[in-house]
This record gives sequence, C-alpha cells and structure tokens, in this order.
Amino acid sequence: MKIVWQKAPVTCCLISVMVIIYLGMLVTGGFTTYNLLRWGALYPPLVVHSQWWRLFTAGFIHLGWEHILMNGLTLYLIGYYVEQLFGHWRLLGLFILSVLGGNLASFAFDPTAIAAGASTGIFGLFGAFIFLGSEFRNNNGVRLMARQFLILVVINVVFDIFMPHVGLAAHLGGFLVGFLAAAALGAPRLGKISLLKRLLSGTILIVLGFLFYGLGRF
Repeated sequence: MKIVWQKAPVTCCLISVMVIIYLGMLVTGGFTTYNLLRWGALYPPLVVHSQWWRLFTAGFIHLGWEHILMNGLTLYLIGYYVEQLFGHWRLLGLFILSVLGGNLASFAFDPTAIAAGASTGIFGLFGAFIFLGSEFRNNNGVRLMARQFLILVVINVVFDIFMPHVGLAAHLGGFLVGFLAAAALGAPRLGKISLLKRLLSGTILIVLGFLFYGLGRF
C-alpha cells in the first residue's frame, strides 16, 4: 500500500475523499433522495437555479456500499496507471474535467434524473488512456493496455443500454471529455503531442462544455 501511495497519491486521495463522504452520508440519514441532494447529487432543475456546483460534487457521492466499492476499485485500477503516465496534477485535471463533462452531458440529456457517482471521472480516465494508445502506437505496452480498456468500456456501454437508471449520457460524456482532455493536457512522460492537436482538442472541449450547458438550460 505504501508503494501505491508513493506512485499514485492523487488516486488514493480521491478515493479517500469519496469514502469520507460516504461515511458522512451514512451517519446523516443514509442514501435517501433528500440526503443525496443535501450532499450535492446532480439534479438538473437545481443546476438551472444556480446550483452549478452539483456538476462537480456529484462525482464524489455514491448511492450505497456496492456503488462505492465498484467505483473505488475501478478508480484504483485505472487511476494508478493513468497517474504513472500523465503525472499527478494531470491525473487530477483529467478526473475533474471528466466529472464536469460527464455531469454536463447528464444535465443536457437526462434532465429529470438524480445522478451521483465517480463513474463519469472513471470513464474519462479510460478515455485518456485510450487516447494514449492511439497517439503512442509504437509503445506496445500502452497500446495493448489501451485496447483492453477499450473492450471494457464497450462492454460497460452495452450493459448501460439495457440497464435502467444508469447514466449512459454521463458515461459517454465523461469518456469523450477524458479523451479530448488527454490530448489537450499532453503526456510529457511518454512523448510530445503536436501543438495543433492540443489546441484543437482544447477548443472542442470548451465548445462541448458550452453546448451541453446550453442544452441543459434551454
């Protein structure tokens, strides 16, 4: 565990914050609709009424022990590898941007749902790693792992389609934002990414954010 903390401290801190919030919810009323909203779950009508911070806080709230266990283990797995390749601060940036992007997509396309969970950020990290696999194809290890993660994402999306009450739009939004954010932020530990590609990805990212927000409001 000490080695994991040294190599992926941001991933460990993110999981720790989620566990603390989970315990806080557990002792203040559990996982009722009221308590979810009180702790910051995403509910689009409240975002429209200026509670925009829910787009961020919803990424750290979970609906029960199964939910946080699954998301925590997945974040531990993908976050460890992404943090090794992108670095600590870029991992944090990727996660936060993916949470915001995924929740903006949910805000836009699922306007009546109460949403929570780190899966928006997790899908974003998958998207970031898959970008690395496409950008640095000569790195066999990264390419092969990116292919495995892509298969995992496809399987999850198929399950999302057939499972009720699962935020498909949020997952796809987080994935897309993570992919674009990875291109915009770059991965100096692996190699250079052309300035044009970084600027283009960053521009698309900003346009998507405004588009999702506009759709959600109107």
